[in-house]
Amino acid sequence: MIDARERDYRRQVNEVTSTRFLPGTSIEVIRDVRLATPPKHALFDFDGTLSLIREGWPQVMVPMMVSVLRETGTDESPERLHEMVHAFVMELNGKQTIYQMIRLAEEVAKRGGKPPDPLEYKRRYLSLLLERIRVRREALASGRTSPDGLMVPGSRDILRGLLDRGVRIYLASGTDEKYVMEEVRMLGLDKYFGPSVYGAIDDYKSFSKQTVIDRIFRENGIQGPALVGFGDGYVEIDNVKASGGTAVAVASDEAGRSGRPDAWKRDRLVGVGADIVIPDFRESGALLKYLWGEDAPDAP
Repeated sequence: MIDARERDYRRQVNEVTSTRFLPGTSIEVIRDVRLATPPKHALFDFDGTLSLIREGWPQVMVPMMVSVLRETGTDESPERLHEMVHAFVMELNGKQTIYQMIRLAEEVAKRGGKPPDPLEYKRRYLSLLLERIRVRREALASGRTSPDGLMVPGSRDILRGLLDRGVRIYLASGTDEKYVMEEVRMLGLDKYFGPSVYGAIDDYKSFSKQTVIDRIFRENGIQGPALVGFGDGYVEIDNVKASGGTAVAVASDEAGRSGRPDAWKRDRLVGVGADIVIPDFRESGALLKYLWGEDAPDAP
């Protein structure tokens, strides 16, 4: 059986001495990308990178976990538990949801409790999350809310731009595959990805974003430079860079859609080797021109 477990966050770039912005844009170039040939394949994360349907998920996960830990009889204050849980939830953000639930089970055991299978915690969390986002999903399904209102700005533009350039695009998410596929359809993004949508499964050891990358390489007979990856989680950025591809960090402001990068995301993603940082896809035209080397005559 394949063991595709995802590794924990490990900072690999401790200091970035100088970066630059593409002229007149908010596109931050951490290290210049000059490819011999343009990318032929593009990998996207989903939640926080394209979709905002699940924006606010930590406000569901953290309180649930605090409640579970208080049930152990610990004498720790709710405030202390919240601080501890929030820290590990965000540290593991980017991996499949089950990893956060595994950590919860470990913390329960440390406090003398007898945790169930982490999948039980995951199902409890998903039930609470789906209730929180039920109104959003229903509004999308009924047409009361525009899909673009629940996406990172410019998402459709970047996908269209890549397809227009002959790039095949894929989606790999740490969210359960059945929900990812459903929400991709709700947002009207299925026409861009076709069958190339991958998500988490209960047998979490058999799925990872790295396995998706390996499959892209194997089935298309390509190597790293032919791949560009987009994501707001460290896993996809780390995997794309380790595979020799170009990594674009989407430091999205999910709640405000402000067009300014989220500082925590930016630092975290630069730390695992992101080549470029963007706040969203509103300047996708300039980004694609840069990646395709069409701005080379004007580059410094």
